[in-house]
Amino acid sequence: MLDLTNKIALIIGLGQQDQPSSAQDSTWGIGAATAFKLASRGAKIFGGNRSLASAEITRDRIRAAGGTCDVVETNATDAESVTALVEACMKKHGRIDILVNNVGRSEPGCPASMSEETWDAQMEVNLKSVYLACHCVLPIMEAQKSGAIVSVGSIAGLRYIGKAQIAYNVAKAALLQFTSATAVIYAERGVRLNAVVPGLMETPYTVQMASRYADGDYDAFKATRDAQVPMGRMGDAWDVANTVVFIVSDEARYITGQAIVVDGGITSSTGRT
Repeated sequence: MLDLTNKIALIIGLGQQDQPSSAQDSTWGIGAATAFKLASRGAKIFGGNRSLASAEITRDRIRAAGGTCDVVETNATDAESVTALVEACMKKHGRIDILVNNVGRSEPGCPASMSEETWDAQMEVNLKSVYLACHCVLPIMEAQKSGAIVSVGSIAGLRYIGKAQIAYNVAKAALLQFTSATAVIYAERGVRLNAVVPGLMETPYTVQMASRYADGDYDAFKATRDAQVPMGRMGDAWDVANTVVFIVSDEARYITGQAIVVDGGITSSTGRT
């Protein structure tokens, strides 16, 4: 099961800020963990990332484990940069079997307080990045008559989770509709699109969020987030990565247009915010 041998996986947003101490600890980011897991199942990874240095950390970990990975610097919100990434992947491998859209960022603010510039930037990084990647990759997958696309959403696109981040909420909700509608359009063309929807996760990015939402008090921020989850703890990048591996595998060949929630039960609860 879950055999991805020689599948070509294009991952946008796979950078790893710090060198993880092991292949399973919580210092891994979602994109890095996903790339590592896909490679462990036999996929050949081609990655684009805003920071080339952080992408190279992921690349080196995958290669050290015997996998295949190449990375290039990519601005996921710029059409020329995304086009260049896709062309480089096609030049290297000649096909794209899997696309993972893992670019995103949350900024605080409600409609009355958020600046127009912040709103626009949030739409670019959280939504336009998905459109640009799909714009470039869908024609390739349609020609192949096969392909699986997974975009990383957030439960913030499903419900309020205790902090004002209105542009992020809206962009992640739109990502789910983009996925659903596009999946229907491409269902007869051999291409599947799904979203994985993480809940509250403990990753290196969580530390950055504490500076924006909890004045840098990570311990308090973590305690609040743990308490929100019915399971009593945040998940981690591996919970998301394992889900992506399943969604893109042949075992999930009849699943398309879905939002697969990975959240420890928070969106099924009665409002532990």
